[in-house]
Amino acid sequence: MRQIGHWVGGTEVQGASGRKADVYNPATGEVQAEVALASRAEIDAAIEAASVAQRAWGATNPQKRGRVMMEMVRLINRDMDKLAEALSAEHGKTIPDAKGDVQRGLEVIEFAIGAPHLLKGEFTDNAGPGIDMYSMRQPLGVVAAITPFNFPAMIPLWKLGPALASGNAVILKPSERDPTVPMMLAALFKEAGLPDGVLQVVNGDKEAVDALLESPVIQAVGFVGSTPIAQYIYENAARTGKRAQCFGGAKNHMIIMPDADLDQAADALVGAGYGAAGERCMAISVAVPVGDKTADALVERLVPRIEKLKVGPYTAGKDVDYGPVVTKAAKENILRLVNSGIEQGAELVVDGRDFALQGYEDGFFVGPHLFDRVTTDMDIYKTEIFGPVLTMVRAQTYEDALQMTLDHEYGNGTAIFTRDGDTARDFASRCNIGMVGVNVPIPVPLAYHTFGGWKRSGFGDLNQHGPDAFRFYTRTKTVTSRWPSGIKEGGEFHFRAID
Repeated sequence: MRQIGHWVGGTEVQGASGRKADVYNPATGEVQAEVALASRAEIDAAIEAASVAQRAWGATNPQKRGRVMMEMVRLINRDMDKLAEALSAEHGKTIPDAKGDVQRGLEVIEFAIGAPHLLKGEFTDNAGPGIDMYSMRQPLGVVAAITPFNFPAMIPLWKLGPALASGNAVILKPSERDPTVPMMLAALFKEAGLPDGVLQVVNGDKEAVDALLESPVIQAVGFVGSTPIAQYIYENAARTGKRAQCFGGAKNHMIIMPDADLDQAADALVGAGYGAAGERCMAISVAVPVGDKTADALVERLVPRIEKLKVGPYTAGKDVDYGPVVTKAAKENILRLVNSGIEQGAELVVDGRDFALQGYEDGFFVGPHLFDRVTTDMDIYKTEIFGPVLTMVRAQTYEDALQMTLDHEYGNGTAIFTRDGDTARDFASRCNIGMVGVNVPIPVPLAYHTFGGWKRSGFGDLNQHGPDAFRFYTRTKTVTSRWPSGIKEGGEFHFRAID
C-alpha cells in the first residue's frame, strides 16, 4: 500500500501521529493509498521550521522570487501529463478536466512572476518641508492555506503563487481525499529553486486545521470549501488575530431570457452543470428560463444532450464526459437530495439514480439528473448538491428571475443568456453576486482579475488571485522621512535651519 506523508524541510517525511486516512480510486471504490494525518506537534514543528526559513526568503529581492515562479511555470508545463494522471486517479475527473485544473493554477503562477511590479510601494517627494513619505509592502511571515478536494492543483497554486512571491512561508493543508498532486507541486517548487522550509505540506484533518488556527505564528489563513467550515475558520482566525479569506458553497443560477440562443444555452448548461460531475463551486446548478415557452423549448433541447452524456473512468479517454464523484459518502448524499426533490414534488425529467457501469459496480459513479418545475422552497434548490444534478426553476418575468439570485443565501457566480444588451447590463449591475457571466456559463475570471463570491459564499475583504492576493499576503508600512540640511565646515557638520 502506497504511503503518503508530509512535505517538510524540502523532503517527504512519514507521519509520526500513527493516524491515517484512506485514499480511494473513485472509479473502482478501492483504497489505493494511505495518507498520514498530522498531529498538533507535527503541525507546530512544521510552522517553526517555516518561520526560520521565511526570514531569508522574505529578505530575498522580488526579482529572484519571481524567477522561482518563472521556473515553476516551465516545470508544470513539463510535467503536465504526470500531474493530470495523478489528479484523475485520486479525484476521478477526466484527463482534460484534470489538465484544466492544473492550467488554471498555472496561470496564477504566471501572474505571480510580476511580483516586483505588484509589490511596489508609493512615494511622495517633499510631502512637507524637507519631508519625504513612502510606503512599502512587506510579507506577513508564515501563512496557511487550507484547500479542497475538487481542485487539488488549481486552488493550492492560487494560494501558493501570490503568498510565496510576496515573501511569505506557507503551510499548505490540502484535502486528505486527493493529496498526491499537492505533494508533487511541493517537489516542483523545490526543483524551481524555492528554499527548503519555505513551503511545508502537512496532510491532516480537523486537528491539523485547529492547530493552524491556534498557532500564534500563523498570520493569515486562506480557505476554500463548504460554507459551515469557511465560517468556522473565518471566525476562529479573527478570534486569534489572523487575516482570513474563506470561500464557501454556491448555488449558481443561469437565467435564460426568451430572446436567448437556446441551443447555445443548452450546450452551456450541459457543460457547466455536468462537467467534472458537478463538483465545481462555479458549476451551474440552477437554470432559470423566463416564461413557460422558453422553459419547454429549453427542456426539449436539454434532454437529448443529457442522455448522450458518457460517464466512466478517466482511463476510458476522450469518450468520457465526466467521471465518478470523489467518495461513496458524496454519492450517497447526492442521491439522498435527488430523492428529496422527488418527494417534495419536483419533476425528474432525466433520472440517473440507477446508473451502473459494468466492471465498475463499486465505483462512485452518479448518472446525470435533470429536474423541472423546482420551487425555491425545495431542498434541491436551497442546498449545494455538488453532483451531476441540474434543477430548473421556471420564472414568469425577468424580475422574478433576478429576484431569485438576490434572495439566495449564496452569491458565488451567476450568468444570463440573452441577445439584449440592456437586459444583460441591468442584470450585471443589480445582482448581488461576486462573479457574473453574460452568455458565459462559468464566469471564472482570469488570473489578473480577482475571484470571490458574495454573501455566504465568501468571508473576508480580499479575494483570491489578481492584485487582491498580493494585498492579502502583505502589510503596508508607511515611512515619513526628514533629513536635517547642513554644511560641513572645518571638519564639523553644521545644521541649517529649514524654513
